[in-house]
Amino acid sequence: MLTRKQYELLIFIHDRLRETGVPPSFEEMKDALDLKSKSGIHRLITSLEERGFIRRLPHRARALEVVKLPESMTGALPAQPKKGFAPNVIEGSLGRARAPAQPSSGAGSDSFVPLMGRIAAGVPISAIQDHSRNIQVPPDLLGPGEHFALEVKGDSMIEAGILDGDTVLIRKADTAQSGEVVVALVDEEEATLKRLRRKGDSVALEAANPAYETRIFGPDRVRVQGRLVGLIRRY
Repeated sequence: MLTRKQYELLIFIHDRLRETGVPPSFEEMKDALDLKSKSGIHRLITSLEERGFIRRLPHRARALEVVKLPESMTGALPAQPKKGFAPNVIEGSLGRARAPAQPSSGAGSDSFVPLMGRIAAGVPISAIQDHSRNIQVPPDLLGPGEHFALEVKGDSMIEAGILDGDTVLIRKADTAQSGEVVVALVDEEEATLKRLRRKGDSVALEAANPAYETRIFGPDRVRVQGRLVGLIRRY
């Protein structure tokens, strides 16, 4: 499942290649998607390339090749998600069959929360929605409110004890205190797991790995999607 902007860009590139045989320039793509800067196009192209929809040809300017299109492409944009619980902060399907929700069987039994895909603890990934399955969670890891789980991709939070391949439990929230580890959505396109720091009117997303720089944004560019409340690791 692609984000709306990813879908729009993929179809724009595909149509231009089909019509002229030449991919559009970054300026043309920026204007077509009504983005303010080319950096957004760079992020979208990287996301499409990582997910196997396009390929950049080396040593050639503006060289893009469409490798595949969405399986059920009809020419219309994807439908908007239904109202309700659907955090838009995760990447892709994990390739697992969906399972129906399973209620807990009484006091002391495990609970089930939706596994919503992967979250970047490294280079931010594009923000899409995909409820892949439900996972069983000990009830003492959960508090009040709605929860969801994400699989961690990357190593930017290793000094906070969060490793690549871990499953983090997130309590849905749109606010967080400075110093909390959060799921953050940047510019409505990138999703990442980082420690939130407030610096005056700015918001900093801080890694727990010296190999990664702290990223600082204006307050209108970052939206908190949830707070870290637990972690599951399989050996």
